[in-house]
Amino acid sequence: MKKLLCTAATLTLLSACAVNEAPMRDAPQPLQPAVGARWFKLPTEPYKGKQDDVFFVDAKLGFYVNGQGKIYRSRDGGASWQLVLNQPGTYFRAIAMLDERHGYAGNIGTDYFPGVTDENPLYETRDGGDSWQVVKGLPGAPVKGICAIDVINSRFINAGVLDQRTIVHAGGRVGSPAYLLRSLDGGKSWTNIDMSPWVAMIVDVKFFDEMNGIVFAGSDPETEKSHALIVATHDGGKTWRKVYESNRLFELTWKGSFPSRNVGYATIQNYNPDKAETQRRIVKTMDGGKSWTELPLVNDAAVREFGVGFANEQLGWVGTTKGGFETRDGGAHWAPVDLGRVVNKIRILPDGNSGFTGFAVGADLYKFGVPPVTATGAVDAQAVTVGKP
Repeated sequence: MKKLLCTAATLTLLSACAVNEAPMRDAPQPLQPAVGARWFKLPTEPYKGKQDDVFFVDAKLGFYVNGQGKIYRSRDGGASWQLVLNQPGTYFRAIAMLDERHGYAGNIGTDYFPGVTDENPLYETRDGGDSWQVVKGLPGAPVKGICAIDVINSRFINAGVLDQRTIVHAGGRVGSPAYLLRSLDGGKSWTNIDMSPWVAMIVDVKFFDEMNGIVFAGSDPETEKSHALIVATHDGGKTWRKVYESNRLFELTWKGSFPSRNVGYATIQNYNPDKAETQRRIVKTMDGGKSWTELPLVNDAAVREFGVGFANEQLGWVGTTKGGFETRDGGAHWAPVDLGRVVNKIRILPDGNSGFTGFAVGADLYKFGVPPVTATGAVDAQAVTVGKP
């Protein structure tokens, strides 16, 4: 098995860190961008709307998914892509790999987006993406759809021996109903948690270990009645406690990112048709999700927030309808940056030292790193310089 990636948080190390987001690192050195690193566009098939998730197992092997029922795979760090599944009627909203062979993709399900006919919430590959099968025999009430998949490796004492296991959570969905699939053995068996006593919808999920996790949600299935909501568990999902709720209607939390165990961020979506409500906000925690503080992002009614990803506690990005925003001071200040439109997911891939690569998927797919050069030695014209506050 190759080294698993920390997020999730999403943006990797073995001890209780989520796959493919910011790592739960004990090392004092935070991840830092390489000299000359920037966001640049990767070559992908044109897509009219918002594509929802991207996941890299390592520096070479990656996947991304979209609402046309398509799953793409790259073996060269995103320089080229192969269509490995084309399944019209399925809306793939999430993807995560446990290793280079084994992974899951989530379908949002029927009765939400037009044209979606597939009622199967979860798909699985065991051959590196060559084939995908429906995950059958899920317990409990039918899960309508999946919006987020979180994978972590957690160490535990097994008959007096320090062992490790792969924990998978798959949550959904936007618009309700709210269910959280949970596996403590890498998908061999599942439990199904009905989250309706605590939230109306699940848009993202982040676990730190077997017992402690966070769900990013909305309080009501009807958007005009919903408040942005975050709940936390400390008993493996048996009970949940509200740790943040906005005081405004027409809101829900969308995506979260934890660059460290204590510091995390989440985007707040606002659908209020009243143009007088122009302030857009994120929320930040500095105590591991126990409490959250609202921070201003931008004062613009045309902005709707989607993905968020932080490389370290200070450096991070938010994707919106009007492009990306970057902060270099932990969310105190933000500046526009071109990382593509309607970026729904930002993944940070540590390189095992103190550097990282980033991936951002939305209408297009962007990569953060040192851009490639042309045959003449010039920087690729698609490369986009990172903005500075």
